[in-house]
Amino acid sequence: MYAHRIDGTEKISLKDFDPDETAGLEKEAAKERTDELGEELAEHLDLLFYCARPALLIILQGIDTSGKDGTIRRILTYANVQSCRVQPFKVPTEQELAHDFLWRIHQRTPGRGEVAIFNRSHYEDVLVVRVHELVPKKVWEPRFEHINHFERLLHENDTRIVKFFLHISKDEQEQRLLDREKETEKAWKLSAGDWKERELWDKYVDAYEDALNRCATKEAPWYVVPANKKWFRDLAVIERLVDVLRPLKKPAMASLEALGKERLAEIKAFREKRG
Repeated sequence: MYAHRIDGTEKISLKDFDPDETAGLEKEAAKERTDELGEELAEHLDLLFYCARPALLIILQGIDTSGKDGTIRRILTYANVQSCRVQPFKVPTEQELAHDFLWRIHQRTPGRGEVAIFNRSHYEDVLVVRVHELVPKKVWEPRFEHINHFERLLHENDTRIVKFFLHISKDEQEQRLLDREKETEKAWKLSAGDWKERELWDKYVDAYEDALNRCATKEAPWYVVPANKKWFRDLAVIERLVDVLRPLKKPAMASLEALGKERLAEIKAFREKRG
């Protein structure tokens, strides 16, 4: 597996993961493999929709320019548009700030048979608020435990949670920001704030390491994705999603077969009754 699974059994440090990792793969071979797995992913997502269970929540986190938007576009290449939606989380509104930090999150979680992709998430409330000191430590510190309870609640109510941290290097981020300045169609994404945020790189790394270590569980593990190479990032994410959904195929097929027999019996009975 190309995305590294973090389940809380060992404490990790992000410096132990190489954001340039490609597992010895070449770009074209990796793209071909991504498409192969993507076809399988599409089948699994269809089965999830047809059976109306379980729900699938995909969480994407990463430092600015890490590739959340690009990853979403790749997933949507294979997703069933009837059941999949993307939910970005930006600065909370006044109404959202009037409630607990998980209030706005819970409203947007997927129902059974649905897929929700979170572009940022509840983790911003132990990341941005911490780095920018928007609230004191006594406020954000207990949120790790709240998050674990929240994700356990979702899991126990038939939601599969897949959390990806897109891991890029500081040098790669700088290059991506500079590249955006040269591309007219991407310049709209830029602001002076992007460069100001870079000055807080080390604080973000510390905050992410805490989130990965304290909110990685068996039910909701984190996956660290080497993301300097976009084509490898895509492969690692699609591979992990297939790995999570593959065990569900057999029971899903059995469920659909049983449902099909039931529906055929209903049709037969209807026809016999009409004579």
